[in-house]
Amino acid sequence: MRSRPPAAVRRVVFALSGLSLLVLAACSDKSAHEEAARPVLVIHPVAADHAATAFAGEVRAREESPLSFRVGGKLIERRVDVGDHVRRGQVLAVLDPGDLQAQARAAQAQLAAAEAELGRARADQARFSKLANDQLVSRSTLDAQNAAATAAQGQVNAARAELEVARNQAEYSQLRALRDGVIAARQAEAGQVVAAGQTVFSLAADGVREVAFALPEGMVSSIRAGQPVQVESWSRTGERWNGRIREISPAADPASRTFAARVTVDAPAGALELGQSARVFLPTPGNGGLSVPIAAVQRDNGRTAVFVVDMKTSTLALKPVEIGAFGEDRVPVRGGLVAGDWVVAAGGHLLRAGQKVQPVDRDNRPVTAAASAMAR
Repeated sequence: MRSRPPAAVRRVVFALSGLSLLVLAACSDKSAHEEAARPVLVIHPVAADHAATAFAGEVRAREESPLSFRVGGKLIERRVDVGDHVRRGQVLAVLDPGDLQAQARAAQAQLAAAEAELGRARADQARFSKLANDQLVSRSTLDAQNAAATAAQGQVNAARAELEVARNQAEYSQLRALRDGVIAARQAEAGQVVAAGQTVFSLAADGVREVAFALPEGMVSSIRAGQPVQVESWSRTGERWNGRIREISPAADPASRTFAARVTVDAPAGALELGQSARVFLPTPGNGGLSVPIAAVQRDNGRTAVFVVDMKTSTLALKPVEIGAFGEDRVPVRGGLVAGDWVVAAGGHLLRAGQKVQPVDRDNRPVTAAASAMAR
């Protein structure tokens, strides 16, 4: 027969049991605290035109002309600088005209000599013609004199053409603007010796402004001239203008392996300045009509999914979705979501399916089931 434990032992057992209950209660309180609803930012999927692929570009003039002298020489004067607005025919730079003017004077002297020789040849021609009529000289002698006069006339014509070329070259010592525009770049400075055809200035003509950007090899086959796009200036973030792709280069750049493209923009006058940075947004094709932020996309055992809040129970569900090509900050959703779903926009890596949450909007206001029903 087993004897009862002493009273002291029973008191110790009771004390340990009470302590265990206190520890369990504390753990239960801690677990309940950990399971408190966590605030999460929720959004509705939006139209997929917000999921456009963005490319960095630069504002350029439609007509950009490299300006150069038609003759070589020493640049003695530069009259404009980068950013200056110029008018058609305005003198931009001047070469030393000394040698060119000397060549023009030499051509003038050669013309005078040729004209003098022509005068002598014609006088001889007239004299020999009279003698031939009196049969005082032979017919062959007259023919030789006629040929000499014809040759002298040719020499005069050649000298006159050379003088015209020399005078033109003397005028070419002044570089003039071909049209109204802005000096976009300068490649030479006063005192420099430049060759004929060497670019001295780059002129951006007044008129239409475009955005130049580069298309990667993987996308050029799906983009075509005339396709609508949107353009946003870095200096005016959030303000977009409609545009169209005007041209795409048929050949890739040998260094970057990208294809140069140009976009015409329906922007108000003065909104785009030369050299500004801009972004070109190309709508992602085949996107299913909806998109979500990239941060909302999660990976679940190799699948793509997003956290969706059940507004009736305020719990999370991990919903598999089919997505398209990633845009700048959004991704198109081709299937798995509807416009009324409340999607967790960020922080999904800290959440789990079935977790209790408190959905809030971007203004940190609670989103309730009633408010969600009214919004629909």
